[in-house]
Parts: sequence; structure tokens; C-alpha cells
Amino acid sequence: MLDIALSLLMLAAIALVAGAVFLFRRGERKRPVLMLTLAGIMAMNLIIWTLPDKAGSSLAEAAKTGVPQ
Repeated sequence: MLDIALSLLMLAAIALVAGAVFLFRRGERKRPVLMLTLAGIMAMNLIIWTLPDKAGSSLAEAAKTGVPQ
């Protein structure tokens, strides 16, 4: 279930970047900047969940196994 959520998070971030580029080309400024900010926050969240620590385990792996960190 977590794999699906992380995949949807990445797809939503890509869609936000594509939408921001589209709106920038149409001349808007405020909404695209907000969309890019949200996409950056989503990408950082994804990195936090999947980046392994010094021991080699990530938060996603710990959530799957139920081991507290």
C-alpha cells in the first residue's frame, strides 16, 4: 500500500511541474510558482521516505516491516 502512495506522490509531483510549465507559458506567475513549490515539497517528502540511513534501512522499509526506528 505504501508503494502505491509513494508512486502516486511522484506522479502528482510530475503533473504539478507539467501544469506549472503550461501556466508559465500562458503568462501566469502566481499559481505556477505555488505549484512548483508544492511539487518540491512532495519530492522532498518522497526522498525522506525512500533515502536509506547509515544502517541501510529507509522509513518505507520500516513501515512495511513494522519495526520502530
